[in-house]
Amino acid sequence: MASCSPLLLLVLCTLTVAEAQLKVFNMRASKLDSNILGTPDAYVEVFCGSVSLGETSVRRNNRNPWWEEDFTYFNTQENDTMRLEIHDQDIGFDDLLGVCQRQIKLGTHEHECFLEEGGSLHYTYTLS
Repeated sequence: MASCSPLLLLVLCTLTVAEAQLKVFNMRASKLDSNILGTPDAYVEVFCGSVSLGETSVRRNNRNPWWEEDFTYFNTQENDTMRLEIHDQDIGFDDLLGVCQRQIKLGTHEHECFLEEGGSLHYTYTLS
């Protein structure tokens, strides 16, 4: 009698969910509001699900900052949730200016997100 192990292995391999690569880039903000102490010192924290992909550098005294950093995550699946948090760096405690959150889809997508504290964040992502 022939073993069914190779056939079973083939079936199990086809049932696994394909993982893809997420790349987040081209982040820039406009018309950011800050507290009464002046213009914001803004940075962005990037998450995929509960995993932190890192944060950008701080752009000091700038209401319209841009960031050169790219963030890549190799353990992503379509419909995972990506979250971008934009903060104003302060002494002691950083203020959260807003959160952009969405389910990611295959392909390259550009989005603009309006922030709770005023202003907007524009970003691009690719899921391939």
